[in-house]
Amino acid sequence: MRARVLTALLAFAVLALAGFTVPLLTLTASERTQQLTVARSGTLDRFATLTDQAERTGDTRALVAEATRYTQLYGEAVVIVDAHRAPVAQTGGMRASDPVVGRLVDAALRNQPVSPTSTLRPWNRDDRLFARPAGSGTRVTGAVVLRASVDAAAHDISVRWGLILLGTGLVAVACVVLALAATRWVVRPLHRLDRAVGELAAGLPPRQTQVGGPPELRKLVTGFNRMADTVTAALDQQRRLVADTSHQLRNPLTALRLRVDSLGSRLPPSASRTYSGVTSELERMERLLDDLLALATAEQRAGELTVNGRRRDERCDAAAVASDRVQLWRPVADQGGVSLRAHDSPIAMAACTETELAQVVDVLVDNALKYAGPGSEVVVDAACEGPWAVLEVQDNGPGLTKEELAHLGDRFWRSGRHRTVRGSGLGLAIVERIAAGRGGRLDFRAVSPHGLSVRVFLPRAPAGTRLGDGPGNAPCTSCGPPPEDTRLTAGVPCARHRPSVMFPGPDQVGGRVG
Repeated sequence: MRARVLTALLAFAVLALAGFTVPLLTLTASERTQQLTVARSGTLDRFATLTDQAERTGDTRALVAEATRYTQLYGEAVVIVDAHRAPVAQTGGMRASDPVVGRLVDAALRNQPVSPTSTLRPWNRDDRLFARPAGSGTRVTGAVVLRASVDAAAHDISVRWGLILLGTGLVAVACVVLALAATRWVVRPLHRLDRAVGELAAGLPPRQTQVGGPPELRKLVTGFNRMADTVTAALDQQRRLVADTSHQLRNPLTALRLRVDSLGSRLPPSASRTYSGVTSELERMERLLDDLLALATAEQRAGELTVNGRRRDERCDAAAVASDRVQLWRPVADQGGVSLRAHDSPIAMAACTETELAQVVDVLVDNALKYAGPGSEVVVDAACEGPWAVLEVQDNGPGLTKEELAHLGDRFWRSGRHRTVRGSGLGLAIVERIAAGRGGRLDFRAVSPHGLSVRVFLPRAPAGTRLGDGPGNAPCTSCGPPPEDTRLTAGVPCARHRPSVMFPGPDQVGGRVG
């Protein structure tokens, strides 16, 4: 907006200055040209009078001497002829026999004075010819031709134009300064307001926008500050309610768990079914609290990334992280009778942290293992597609219907067929918030003949070097020399070959899906 306002103001200033400067330059040049014409016309009148006197007296010596003296003083040539075109005086190298001079002489003898009409410019350097008849009334006794130099007049015009343009430049600079100041005065409050709106939209508490600028903007900023305080207070209360409720319920749930566990050995066999139901509900409540806290953390992080931007050094190899997490989840998959494997994919650098991507993989793999069923196969893959680094978890389980796919990802939504499976229905919502915070998205699609594919699109890390955990360019100690675009820590394994303890195991994952 600042550029558009500044462009409009400067365009108006340029048009105003041009409308003032161009006529002034033209007027200055015309005035100096007129001065030259008037001065040389006076000289021609004087020579015409002398020519007429010489014709009456028959003595041309005074006329020749005057013409010679004029040429010596001013350097301008003069040609004077009588009524029969006979040369009387020729000075400065100009001759009556010259074709151009001859045409001027003919016009003057026909009693037609000749004076240039074009306006001089600073770059004009050609001499100008003037012609004037001698005699009185209709009786022409001779003709006078004068070749006038325009150097002095052109120099005067150059000086005057320079002063005018200098003044115009100073005024233009003053206009630019004033336009910048005015634009800044108007636009700065809008920039502060725009940032505050972004913070509010991201769910972050916006700073109080400083009131300034025109009265209309001041009123708008004041109203926004009041609205932001109200909205921020409501959002903060809602966030605190979720966080405090989740946190405060942990202690009584833990105490309840201990007491229920202590009762397990003392209950009669007839109460075992009730005891199992109570412990299952306790586990469900614990998972729900964990997922609520994970979702609140993901939303907070997404808001911060939206407002503050993303750091260029936050990047990781999606293929390496996926392979590492699959190794951790394989015992769980084997226990459930599910085949879990990861494609041996090339490096796919994603613009996110390894911790965030590990949480995404954990949620998606946990979902696939729970819902695909025994005997199914789950494949984890990571690849680059244009500007995206794509993480895909695909299974060949029963899948979902089109109606169910439309609701997949909604908070707390679970298919009616999976009501008996542990979960809270928040896992995919957590993944969606993590991806959205990084500028990515989540995509679901059915697999033929049956199954489900979940794809997470994350921005691809900018082309260039890959950041390691420390200085140096040595290759990984396990996989040997890296590609040309890879920089790894000297003597340190890459993410594909680091020990599995770099992230919590499946039994420690906080963001489980429902």
